[in-house]
Amino acid sequence: MTLSFSSFLTSLGAAEPPALPAPLRALWLDASGDWDGAHQCVTDAEDADGMRVHAYLHRKEGDLSNARYWYARAGVPPQDCPLEEEWRAIASALLAQR
Repeated sequence: MTLSFSSFLTSLGAAEPPALPAPLRALWLDASGDWDGAHQCVTDAEDADGMRVHAYLHRKEGDLSNARYWYARAGVPPQDCPLEEEWRAIASALLAQR
């Protein structure tokens, strides 16, 4: 199923996320206020996308040393843009891959 960025944003009003890969599900849960659920989705991530989302979540949490670790594992430089901007950039990139 192809999901546009605007459809992804609209889906945030639902009780449950649509069928999504773990990194996108984590972003959906995070945007819905479930940081713990989001983190659980990517805790065991072995791919760069999951690791990037994991980094973002630790940055949001304020654990910058852990975030830097996950950015390095994802092959992405540490981010310092506003969190909402990073969330949108990651979600857009992941949706474009689908």
